[in-house]
Amino acid sequence: MKAAVLEKPGTIALREVAKPEPGVGEIRIRLEGCGVCASNLEPWAGQEWMQYPGEPGGLGHEGWGTVDALGEGVEEFAVGDRVAALSFRSFAQYDLAAADRTIRLPETLAGRPFPGEPLGCAFNIFRRSDIRPGQTVAIVGIGFLGAVLTRLAHESGARVIAISRRSESLALARSFGAAETIAMDDHWKIIEEVKALTDGTLCERVIEAVGKQWPLDLAGELTGFGGRLVIAGYHQDGPRQVSMQSWNWRGIDVINAHERDPAVQMQGLREALEAVATGRLEPEPLYTHRYALEELAEALDATRDKPGNFVKALVMIT
Repeated sequence: MKAAVLEKPGTIALREVAKPEPGVGEIRIRLEGCGVCASNLEPWAGQEWMQYPGEPGGLGHEGWGTVDALGEGVEEFAVGDRVAALSFRSFAQYDLAAADRTIRLPETLAGRPFPGEPLGCAFNIFRRSDIRPGQTVAIVGIGFLGAVLTRLAHESGARVIAISRRSESLALARSFGAAETIAMDDHWKIIEEVKALTDGTLCERVIEAVGKQWPLDLAGELTGFGGRLVIAGYHQDGPRQVSMQSWNWRGIDVINAHERDPAVQMQGLREALEAVATGRLEPEPLYTHRYALEELAEALDATRDKPGNFVKALVMIT
């Protein structure tokens, strides 16, 4: 099979490697596609603790496709089932997944992409945010995750203030239900604008969805007394400093919304599938750029540079 290999920072090679064989409790998936995650960017740029070359298909963890083979003991799936899975080598033509970390896609999604991992992640973050009707929720960073959370928060009856750098992102947030949008350009100006929108009380909930120091600082400043700061951005480029004096004074709850329990991850995936299958959530407008497996390097660069109306890249696999 063909598999993409991260040879070294900034270099992807397409290799012919052996097709993996499913073990006990596993299935093999003939992949249709895999989403590109912002967490791929640090290995792509190079990190001291990374080892190169990476595994064939490595970095890809947002795959979907068709069951191609069953391992011993797997009875809940059949060859030919269309599925999404929480697996980790999906920048390839085939990947293995544990059957209990795989979900069957209904006929209503036939022919439609379904990068399950980031969709499930959004639903888990939303649950951890504990957003309630009537609250004001600031979402800092409107990409794929921020846009989905904007829709979910709006749908729950909250007023959403979307904050992002690009005008295209703010327009996207409005289309997904944001009541107010603010350009992310000046730290103190943003705080004053949010104060003006909230009669000085700031926000009951703030979701930081960028993964950088400044957005984290800003999110803390936007959280009102007794509010909840939800860290959804993936902070992977080193330590962070936080204003514990401010956080203590405000008495805020700080939630790291990244789930590692497989059962919880699957709960989010099931909730996302139900929402998309019933039409409650329509994520297709967020899949703005598509690439072939041979173009993975371009997809990673686009995820980093965000050209034009970029929101999320999908690698389509043939």
